[in-house]
Amino acid sequence: MEPVTATQLKNIPALKEVPLEQLDWLLTHSEERWVPEGEPLFKAGDPVVTTTIVISGKVRISATINGHYRELAELNDDSITGWLPFSRVKNAMGTGLCLKDTRVISCHADILKKEIEQHYELTEALVHIMTSRVRDNTNFQQQNEKMMALGKLSAGLAHELNNPVAAITRSATALYDNIRHLPDIFRQMSAICLSEKEAGVLVDQLLQMQAGRPEKAQGMLELSDKTMELEDWLDTKDITQLEIAEVLAEYDQDKEVLDKFCQQFPPQHLPVIFSWIHSALVANRMVTDLQLSAKRIADLVGSVKSYTYMDQEPDKQFIDIHTGISNTLAMLNFKIRRGNIEVVEQYDTTLPKIKALPGELNQVWTNLVDNAIDAMEVNKKGRLEIATTKDRQYVHVTITDDGPGIPADIQSRIFEPFFTTKEIGKGTGLGLDVVMQIVQRHQGVVKQVSVPGKTIFTVSFPIENN
Repeated sequence: MEPVTATQLKNIPALKEVPLEQLDWLLTHSEERWVPEGEPLFKAGDPVVTTTIVISGKVRISATINGHYRELAELNDDSITGWLPFSRVKNAMGTGLCLKDTRVISCHADILKKEIEQHYELTEALVHIMTSRVRDNTNFQQQNEKMMALGKLSAGLAHELNNPVAAITRSATALYDNIRHLPDIFRQMSAICLSEKEAGVLVDQLLQMQAGRPEKAQGMLELSDKTMELEDWLDTKDITQLEIAEVLAEYDQDKEVLDKFCQQFPPQHLPVIFSWIHSALVANRMVTDLQLSAKRIADLVGSVKSYTYMDQEPDKQFIDIHTGISNTLAMLNFKIRRGNIEVVEQYDTTLPKIKALPGELNQVWTNLVDNAIDAMEVNKKGRLEIATTKDRQYVHVTITDDGPGIPADIQSRIFEPFFTTKEIGKGTGLGLDVVMQIVQRHQGVVKQVSVPGKTIFTVSFPIENN
């Protein structure tokens, strides 16, 4: 096999402007190796300490992200990878598997660092490769961050929608069964031939029952005791449909009041009368549940529309900052409830409106709230405080969690691109970088203070710009 020459390296597009003597120097201080097909050129997590040039071969770089195997890049002939000047990469993000026999040369970073000033064109070429790699990685990670955020929001929204949808399905089925029995109940009611006075008493009683349904549902124990008490009372009236007791208990009916009502009808008519009352109350309950569930779905759809600012111009506009925060909490409500987190909101309703890109600000609230929820996960519960205030110059939003806090030795790095303390697959390290970029585009600032048991992020926007 012929040795690699400086002329051969100069034919690599990224190195075409580098003088031959500098490429000769690079070859002199590099090691060559062959990696057979199926073997890794490097593994995820390996220290990045060499600049590697693929002379020939093919390498697929892949990693497991969010539990799924994904290809990150592919290296072919003349590709340059590994350590590059001014790069912050410390460890390989993925595993580079050789898809065919691969020939590479590698120069240790320590050697390149010592000679950067003496080999200007070589350094310039490597820096250009580094900036291109950062741009490509940033675009990839930002897209991945958006997909992760979308996945979290869609999963939470699906769970939020599941409850009202299930309630609608359940209520619709029960209402259908109830309607099927109406002809038989009508026949029974017709057979007892109520007088006009009796019909008036019955209708008035039903309306009172419907109006008296408690707004707040009773506790299971209280409802069970009430049901058993009314079952015993129905038994004294020779009414065998014990399911009637459950509905009467739900509508918080008192047996003394029911006794007075019953005194106005012949005892033999009571089973038919209470069967009709039961059917009417069940129908009323089902319709009410359908209304509440439909309203919940409408509210969620409204929150999504407002969160994404659909049907609105993608330009800065004056917005109430609280609307975006509220919509964000609605989007993350399932995750908040799953994390057993208490949310405390303290808003200054006199805040001036902010001129902003509302969709971008919602990304800020989503990232900060989501990070706070993740931080409190280790406690199996938490307290999330969101407050808004203002002073003469700024509008402030503070988001506080009672998680374990950010270690002091990494607090200065949390806004760095790709820096993350989360497990592999849980974070890209771009969440806070995105927050910083968006806030700065709005002429604002973001700060954090963290001690064990308390972390506060404060986002501030100047009033004079609005």
